[in-house]
Amino acid sequence: MTAHAASAVPLRVGLVGAGPWARLTHAPALAAHPGAVLSGVWGRRPEAAGALAAVHGTEAYTGEAGIDALLATSDAVAFAVPPDIQAPLAARAADAGCHLLLDKPVATTVAGARQAADAAERAQVASVVFCTLRFAGGTAGWIAEQAAAGGWFTARALWIGALFAPGASSEFAASPWRREKGGLWDVGPHALSVLIPVLGDVTRVAAARGPADAAHLLLRHASGASSTVTLALDAPEGAVGTEVEFRGERGVATLPGGGGDAPGAFRAAVDALADAARTGVAHPCDVRFGLRLTEVLAEAETALRRA
Repeated sequence: MTAHAASAVPLRVGLVGAGPWARLTHAPALAAHPGAVLSGVWGRRPEAAGALAAVHGTEAYTGEAGIDALLATSDAVAFAVPPDIQAPLAARAADAGCHLLLDKPVATTVAGARQAADAAERAQVASVVFCTLRFAGGTAGWIAEQAAAGGWFTARALWIGALFAPGASSEFAASPWRREKGGLWDVGPHALSVLIPVLGDVTRVAAARGPADAAHLLLRHASGASSTVTLALDAPEGAVGTEVEFRGERGVATLPGGGGDAPGAFRAAVDALADAARTGVAHPCDVRFGLRLTEVLAEAETALRRA
């Protein structure tokens, strides 16, 4: 099926999801974007979809018929739902000719991520996977600079949260898929989205379990460099932190701050999707890259089961 017109201005973007991530990031970023119109909000819970749509002056949709109605009024669809709900809905949106602004991970199974990627390719729609650091103003340029510099020997990435710590108040702690899948799947894509563009694709994965949901990965990359990755969501509050460090011929490069502006990063992701739709040139962080992230994390998950 032919994609909806890529040259339409503004881009009509439907939002699938009405939970905290949609409410805090996607909806306000889309509503305020000068080149986009929030064409509607679909939610599994009618009351949540209705409330979020009302705040931003758009239509609310729910149920199977609601999905089709939202797709019919949208040029693109942004997703803020659990990954294994996202993947089949993304394939459905692509089949309807809508460009895809996906959340990470695309899916927690390789088959699910491939379904979405194949549908996007078949329909020839543009896609972007929203890995925050790849689009945030304080970090996106830095990642590109390290990739251009080359000569890296090794890298270290650490992404530790305390989502489930006693007394923690994050709304995301109520997310069943995060509780089940842990840091590997929730913050693992963030770490890989920085490491892979700089060091090259992952060619080998080893993994070991730590306390609670902590996962330790040892990766070999196509450039010959190695990296270590520590991921967790269920750490004590005193252990929380995010670090990425590259070491090589030119010394040490450390990830700067500035990756925490999620709405700003999301606006940049909307721009990237619009550019890809207009030019037909795939974005480096597209659904095929999202599929690769799922493949690497699935391999790590298998290694952790054996550990």
